[in-house]
Amino acid sequence: MARLRLLVVALCALVCGLGETKGEPAFPPLTGRIVDQAGILDAASEARLDGKLNALEAKTTSQVVVVTLRSLQGYDIADYGYQLGRQWGIGQKGRNNGALLIVAPAERKVRIEVGYGLEGMLTDAVTRLIIDHAILPRFRAGDFSGGVERGIDDIIQVLSGDAEDFKRRAAERVTRPQGGEGLSVFTIVLLILIVWLFMFLRRAQQQQLASRRRSGWWGPVLGGGGGSGGWSGGGWSSGRGGSGGGFSGGGGSFGGGGSSGSW
Repeated sequence: MARLRLLVVALCALVCGLGETKGEPAFPPLTGRIVDQAGILDAASEARLDGKLNALEAKTTSQVVVVTLRSLQGYDIADYGYQLGRQWGIGQKGRNNGALLIVAPAERKVRIEVGYGLEGMLTDAVTRLIIDHAILPRFRAGDFSGGVERGIDDIIQVLSGDAEDFKRRAAERVTRPQGGEGLSVFTIVLLILIVWLFMFLRRAQQQQLASRRRSGWWGPVLGGGGGSGGWSGGGWSSGRGGSGGGFSGGGGSFGGGGSSGSW
């Protein structure tokens, strides 16, 4: 019963948290395939990553962007991530074949955000596998450049044709016995219901935000005098690739697919 009470409290907290409304977050301008706002990547790694992602797009048309952030501005990285992907338009319009590797070192969070069109390859289980095995061990050792490069290498492998192998490894990881006390059937069912409700409410919130964008409502991001950290520093026109050697998103969309981790 104690565990059940904890689950109910967690559910209430989720519902209450999702009910809160916030203004739109401020986004950095899209200046290229690597947007190192937090300044954690060395120049050699940036050059290698840019070359790999450029080659991936030429081969598969999928767009992948690495972004490091100074701050998540109080947002959950998953909420920030799908909004950033939509705002930048990563991926091709209609195919929605974009993905983001997002690192927020101040909050010690990382996320692989996946566009609608790539969710069949970069599944939640696969992206979780990449984060846990390729990225987090290096981040915990202080090797940010190495963690980002290894994560991107795995993403490129998946998008270049190795998706099934990664799915198999992810499935083996999920089904492997972990030991310890098992959960009751009731607890498992309740957990599934909680996750389902959370995803339903989050998707509804995403659709509401998308509807506001289509109707021209931008909240506090475009309002006011354009203080520091807002759009005044870069602007949407430069964010569409004006300062990044011609690179820009193709109009792809995101719906919250992907996984997050922390270290």
